[in-house]
Amino acid sequence: MPIDVLKVLLPTTVSFTIGILGTPILTHFLYKYKMWKKQSVQNATGGGAATITAKLHGDEERKTPRMGGIVIWGSTLITTLLFATLAVAAPESVFAKLTFLSRNQVWLPLFTLVAGALCGLVDDYLVCHGTQGSYAGGGLSLKVRLAFVALLGAIGAWWFYGNLQTGDALHVPFYGVLNLGVLFIPFFILYVIGMYSGGIIDGVDGLSGGVFAAIYAALGIIAFTQHQVDLATFSAVVVGGILAFLWFNIPPARFFNSETGTMGLTTALVVIAFLERAEIATLIIALPLIVTSASSLIQILSKKLRGGKKVFIVAPLHNHFQAKGWPPYKVTMRYWVVSMMLAVVGVIIQLSGVHM
Repeated sequence: MPIDVLKVLLPTTVSFTIGILGTPILTHFLYKYKMWKKQSVQNATGGGAATITAKLHGDEERKTPRMGGIVIWGSTLITTLLFATLAVAAPESVFAKLTFLSRNQVWLPLFTLVAGALCGLVDDYLVCHGTQGSYAGGGLSLKVRLAFVALLGAIGAWWFYGNLQTGDALHVPFYGVLNLGVLFIPFFILYVIGMYSGGIIDGVDGLSGGVFAAIYAALGIIAFTQHQVDLATFSAVVVGGILAFLWFNIPPARFFNSETGTMGLTTALVVIAFLERAEIATLIIALPLIVTSASSLIQILSKKLRGGKKVFIVAPLHNHFQAKGWPPYKVTMRYWVVSMMLAVVGVIIQLSGVHM
């Protein structure tokens, strides 16, 4: 047990340190090459001018670079490869016990994290230097991004469906195993797409970092209680990277998480949830992402079906609170509190539902 605790805590500390030390280099590059939106949001997703959103994201934020998510996935990737390399270079040392790059626990979430992040990186670059003026400010079209996320979901679904240990099973707390058969594949893909859509929570300084830190910390705790120490370590290493990012993202933000961060984080957390058989509990743990996405969908449907009438002043939900007069720091801090409590509740549900 002590070596397992060390295995989780040491790489997490290394990930945080790498993120802190690497950020000045990254920000120098981002500011030097002006990697920010050149035009504020003009059009809403459901059509029409996004006047309120444009006001909330004013001129002072246009010169804040994107691509801050590189700190998160970059720290995670470097830390993972570093410990794996040390284990190979010194197989008789303690590093052989500290490596966590295992095929059955870490390969798939690491792949989805990096693959999603690289796709998001392309989108961020095009947003900064591509065609401007759309709701997304340019970049890859929503259809292209959804198609890529669906592809990642299909790869994950194929891996799980063909795995003898997991198969087509959905694990429901307090109920047991629900076998979905071939329906597991579309279910998994839709789960990934749905979670990815919650990435729009990256809209206020510090907001996404605190929410994602709570989610990954909860998933790490679940993995550790299931003796999936490698997966727990990977989740904790991601948290270390997120905390390093958050150090520079709290108001006033030095950079934004943006697509390279949110696409990788949302897709990877789904893989971790299914590896832990915590698919249902994760819906509670990641509820801030789900509610954020749902608020935008509700707003779009309301405007289309109710003759332009809106449910929220502006969507997504965190912008609604800002429009009501909440200062950004209050929105952020309250989201953090809610996220931490939902993480605790989700862990309780998962552990109680499995062992009772």
